[in-house]
Amino acid sequence: MGEPAKIRGSSGKLSEMAKAMVPDGNLNACLTCGTCSSGCPATGLMDMDPRKFIRMAVLGMDEELERHDWVWVCTMCKRCYDVCPMSINIPQLIYEVRARWPREERPKGIRASCDMHVQSNGGAMGVPFEDFQFTVEDLVEECREQEGFENLEAPIDKEGAMFALNQNSREPVTEPEELMPLWKILHKAGADWTYYSQMWGGENYCMFLADDESWEMIVRKQVDHLHKLGIKYFVNTECGHSFYAIYGAIRRFNIECNFEFISIIQLYAKWIREGKLQVNSDWNKELGIKFTVQDPCNIIRKSLREEMAEDLRFVVKTVVGEENFVDMTPNGVLNYCCGGGGGSLQAGYNDERREYGKIKFNQIQQTNADYVITPCHNCHAQVEDIGHHFNGKYHTVHLWTIICLAMGILGENERIYLGEDLADFGL
Repeated sequence: MGEPAKIRGSSGKLSEMAKAMVPDGNLNACLTCGTCSSGCPATGLMDMDPRKFIRMAVLGMDEELERHDWVWVCTMCKRCYDVCPMSINIPQLIYEVRARWPREERPKGIRASCDMHVQSNGGAMGVPFEDFQFTVEDLVEECREQEGFENLEAPIDKEGAMFALNQNSREPVTEPEELMPLWKILHKAGADWTYYSQMWGGENYCMFLADDESWEMIVRKQVDHLHKLGIKYFVNTECGHSFYAIYGAIRRFNIECNFEFISIIQLYAKWIREGKLQVNSDWNKELGIKFTVQDPCNIIRKSLREEMAEDLRFVVKTVVGEENFVDMTPNGVLNYCCGGGGGSLQAGYNDERREYGKIKFNQIQQTNADYVITPCHNCHAQVEDIGHHFNGKYHTVHLWTIICLAMGILGENERIYLGEDLADFGL
């Protein structure tokens, strides 16, 4: 028989937080039904799960929870909150517990990414704006050498542009060739767009660090600069957490915006429907290559929900063929988190992160898909990593890669994530 839990009283600060997150402050509202735990991939890791965490908080077991490493393994994907019959916001409690850690004791990787973003006024890789600008200008010249893109532009700080795009700093630093498929799509659609110089990086690890001050500062700098440029739409490129970092900050910190904040996926769908992107699935009719898609938690469940899930599937099916698309089960709003969010890729708990991702790996395997389209950087990195770790046979690709492949405009150096079956296709 196990040892009984030692309850130290119910007057702790975590108990007060928990009460505030339970409807009407009624602790009995939590039915202890276990729905949250049964649907959480982090359940059992470090001998913790969402139900246990909330009950320990309610019982005032602050000492047991305040330095529990599980708060950095939980990705705060909100699946537990979404399925809770009483709508108890456990992820918010996880966030508040993260914030209670002394800053210097929080995971070094997440902290460094946050600090480099703030110090560089750019992104989490710490790259100065001048280096980003040089990379963009150099790649534009390379892209213009390809037929049909002689007049391609990738401006920075263009005043009055319709769209301003952020860019995850991983591309210009470690895989700059991944920028060109996105630019080609924008060019083909005739988009009036620009990058911007202030906090140009698309990521925001200060949110994962539970550093409200830095999280808010980064987003306010972005917003203020975009107001000066006079843009109409702030467009987040293919990344879930960077979308929610802005979407959530606007609401959490009451940031007023004179523009509409949208996802590039919404534009993909709009431009295809309007005929601005001449794309179809004819290329895959004989090949019959199977695709599935990963739903980023931060952009679907936590933000745009069913509308985004539908737009994402519309684009994918149009590009690869409905007959060659195999959905995961469950999917959309109820899809499982892959385990790459919440800062877990930088947190240092790699064994737990991969064990968390085993559910996602099994989902992918059950589809028998050859490719997993991942319109999110953290999802992309995690899905690729667990594929290697658990000996999966699938390939992980960005959505922009497959769109350009279907349009016949994917360059020779833009195919790093394609397998042998597509590496030379269309060249």
